[in-house]
Amino acid sequence: MTGVASFWSIRGHLGNSAYLALAAAGFTTFLAAWWMLAASGLVDPVFLPTPDGVVRRLAMWAREGDLLTDLKVSIGRVLGGFTLAAVMAVPLGIYIGSFRPVQAFFEPLMEFARYLPAVAFVPLVMLWVGIGESAKIALIWIGTYFQMVLMVSDNVRQVPMTQIEAAQTLGASRGEILSLVVFKSALPGIVDTLRITLGWAWTYLVVAELVAANSGLGYAILRAQRFLQTDKIFVGILLIGLLGLVMDQGLRLLHRRAFPWLHTR
Repeated sequence: MTGVASFWSIRGHLGNSAYLALAAAGFTTFLAAWWMLAASGLVDPVFLPTPDGVVRRLAMWAREGDLLTDLKVSIGRVLGGFTLAAVMAVPLGIYIGSFRPVQAFFEPLMEFARYLPAVAFVPLVMLWVGIGESAKIALIWIGTYFQMVLMVSDNVRQVPMTQIEAAQTLGASRGEILSLVVFKSALPGIVDTLRITLGWAWTYLVVAELVAANSGLGYAILRAQRFLQTDKIFVGILLIGLLGLVMDQGLRLLHRRAFPWLHTR
């Protein structure tokens, strides 16, 4: 009973092997349920293809289509919009979290803007920046920037005031406190914020590729919809999920390597 109680304890420790086994079981259960439902005949294959049909479509897309080109284009768009958002959001978030006047000026505006749906900006983006790559990047930026600013400011507000007061006592300037105390103390949380918002950037990819695109995974999904190629839609969706998962795990690994003291258990 002790082992079972430890296994189910709140915020208890779980070894890497057990974690990986449970993760594999989760994916296997999902695939098995999908396969059984699709093979049962209860659902038309037009609406729910089998997993092996999706794999065959992936192989066909890679062999005869422009899969690699679509992958490169979509990754470039996501990273472009996300990087632009991060470069602009992190400094502003630090200032909002550090100075009350800046918070009063910017935070209500950011709170309002984060509820504006990115898809509603498609006509305006086409008018403002045209239909080229800048339009796709702009839509991904709109979908991630405002949330990122607010989350970074929350990371900064979690820095203990005692650290700031200690630096002031030692004669540190305001710039030194921001760069050497506030930023460095908030950095683990900021990296987590970037990891979360990178996932949101991937969710806005299909919206971004509504704007006169002729390549990319989102474009391929929308094109497959017109021809009822449900298996290709599944391939596109799963590839977006896989790419997002790979990048997410990369940032998780970066967090563990950069801040090992936060992962002692």
